[in-house]
Amino acid sequence: MKVLIACEYSGRVRDAFTAMGHDATSVDLLPSETEGRHIIGDVLDVIKSEHFDLMIAHPPCTDLATSGAKWFAEKRADGRQQKALQFVQDLMDAPIEKIALENPVSIISSHIRKPDQYIQPWQFGHDAQKKTGLWLKNLPLLRETNVIHKERYANQTPSGQNKLAPSPDRWKDRSRTYEGIANAMASQWGVN
Repeated sequence: MKVLIACEYSGRVRDAFTAMGHDATSVDLLPSETEGRHIIGDVLDVIKSEHFDLMIAHPPCTDLATSGAKWFAEKRADGRQQKALQFVQDLMDAPIEKIALENPVSIISSHIRKPDQYIQPWQFGHDAQKKTGLWLKNLPLLRETNVIHKERYANQTPSGQNKLAPSPDRWKDRSRTYEGIANAMASQWGVN
């Protein structure tokens, strides 16, 4: 299949599909962190210029995630939130047969539609918790591959918050797809 990985600079999902023999391309405004087919640019322009069978989209959550709700009034007032929601809708409406869009718990649920499922890294072999929604088009729910049950995961403080300290790259570190999830996407959705 010809696979587009939208808004991915890490290359993890692209590389998982490439390893399964697919023609996978990632697109992001940032350069890729790994070798592989990658386009630096606007994914909506790429969608207009090429045909893809499957798209896995990771739109930025900065203006959408409920974890940042205390800034929502400001983001609504200056238009950032509406722009982010429109970008998500444009990705969902792309003329691609199969689409998966992922985002943490966000206002996509209340402004566009509820996700088809929520997943956690611990369902795919990672000692981590990060509830992530999947909005699917013509794809089955993602099945767990390697469940790790714990009271508290390695990425959590005793109060359950994420341990990552504030830094300029915190958003980047938190946005990378876990390899177990990327591999599950490729093995389960990379079928014709």
